[in-house]
Amino acid sequence: MSNATAVNFGYPHSLVGETDHWLVLVRPKQPTFGSLVLVCKEPAQAFSDLSGPAFEDLQVAVGGIERLLRRAVDYAKINYLMLMMVDPDVHFHVIPRYEGAREHGGETFTDAGWPGQPDLASAVALSPEGLRALAEAWRGEWRAA
Repeated sequence: MSNATAVNFGYPHSLVGETDHWLVLVRPKQPTFGSLVLVCKEPAQAFSDLSGPAFEDLQVAVGGIERLLRRAVDYAKINYLMLMMVDPDVHFHVIPRYEGAREHGGETFTDAGWPGQPDLASAVALSPEGLRALAEAWRGEWRAA
């Protein structure tokens, strides 16, 4: 199951993994390498509207995300941003934070906001092929539990 927010972030091509209540997607614009979007599958547009099982399952999804990004990005910190201004369905932008740069697919990804707030405007836009390739590679490494 998906919603308009998931589709706006490239679902199903950007899908890395999922749990019973959450989709984990590669963020098409990468402010830092490994940026993801965590989208709730429930039809909720307010955080308080989520069901109890969705809140419980959030822990499972976050655990899977942090295991994946620890291996793939070696982040120092991780930011979960719930912005929901353009895309109204409950979702988080997951931004791994690090000093220096990360290289992937011939691109260099710096954390322009380090050590302050993430600089979302400095994102590297992945090509459709790059998005699919990264999602596919990480899909093979995804473990939610």
